[in-house]
Amino acid sequence: QLQAYGGGQVQPGGSLRLSCAGSGATSNAIGWFRQAPGKEREGVSYISRTPPSTYYADSVKGRFTISRDVAKNTVYLQMDSLKPEDTAVYYCAASRYWLDGDVWQTTGEYHHWGQGTLVTVSS
Repeated sequence: QLQAYGGGQVQPGGSLRLSCAGSGATSNAIGWFRQAPGKEREGVSYISRTPPSTYYADSVKGRFTISRDVAKNTVYLQMDSLKPEDTAVYYCAASRYWLDGDVWQTTGEYHHWGQGTLVTVSS
């Protein structure tokens, strides 16, 4: 079971931290995805199992940071310098596999999805 939370409304340039909690958050690789209205779901970031490798979509590199707290069974997505185009419903998903290259952005590689949390970036 995974549960994503931490969304909300923030002004451009602001920050939010999303959490993905549950037993699957530390035993699997975790991907964060987002889906804006009228658009396809896209990969935002990914963290593998130990030792962790991390990947980011080009659109969020340098602004978002993914991390894992094993003791809390939680994966975080720290989002800084938020832009209006970051507005979307954000989902976390678990994968049994070590995903390399651009494969981590493929939704079919994930076997379990948490419910989404809405992030709105607006002034």
